[in-house]
Amino acid sequence: MTDIIRRMLRAFGRDENGSATVEFVLIFPVYLALIVMSLELSMITLRQVMLERGLDIAVRDVRLGTGTAPTHDAIKDRICEEALVINECSSSLRLEMVPSDIRNLTTLGGEVMCTEREEEGAPVLSFTPGQQNQLMFLRACLKYDPLFPGWHLAGSMEKDSSGQLAIVSMSAFVQEPL
Repeated sequence: MTDIIRRMLRAFGRDENGSATVEFVLIFPVYLALIVMSLELSMITLRQVMLERGLDIAVRDVRLGTGTAPTHDAIKDRICEEALVINECSSSLRLEMVPSDIRNLTTLGGEVMCTEREEEGAPVLSFTPGQQNQLMFLRACLKYDPLFPGWHLAGSMEKDSSGQLAIVSMSAFVQEPL
């Protein structure tokens, strides 16, 4: 009886049928995870770049504008107009803008306040338009839903209570005089 089992095990050990399937089963999940994480990371990078682009163009318009004080909605609309690939930009973007004195520097602070999906309130934490020749700090925070929320990359990032991730962009400028 043991002789029969030994012969069957030797024959099974010499048989190479299905060996490619074993390699595929071991390697395919790694490749799939790399592809999914690279797609997620590329979308995060694309959103970050487009938010930076929109903020830069909006700040340039404010800086070189007619000397009128910019409104929150005008800056937000300009950012959303230039950030081409961001879905629901107006509802997921939050702006903070504070004036500062060059001799007594005050910044925006450390904690970034972004909108939350459940939050129904003021969309602006702090927004002071500033005067001519005044240093201004502007911070834009965008909330978005990850493409693959259950995968490792999105799962390892800090999320809010609704499962959204945040992208933050900052800029500083001085308003030109008339």
